[in-house]
Amino acid sequence: MMPIISMFYGIIIRLYLIDGGQHNLPHIHAKYAEFEASIKIDDGEILTGKLPRKQLRLVQAWIELHHDELVADWELAIAGEEPYKIAPL
Repeated sequence: MMPIISMFYGIIIRLYLIDGGQHNLPHIHAKYAEFEASIKIDDGEILTGKLPRKQLRLVQAWIELHHDELVADWELAIAGEEPYKIAPL
């Protein structure tokens, strides 16, 4: 399950609900048109996938503004709980 936690400028941000035992790097999934990328919460770098440069910069700015909320949502997801929605950019 991967609930949508935010949407802005045609970009959809999702966060996987993780079953307790996994220890992946904290990240979000961003989708824009046919592009999709996994992006680290700590520094905004792409783990996998691709986004157009403009949309990547928007997502990185959003991550910077909402870093603490994203970390809290990641902790909820690790516990198998539903993350909270986060305000758009």
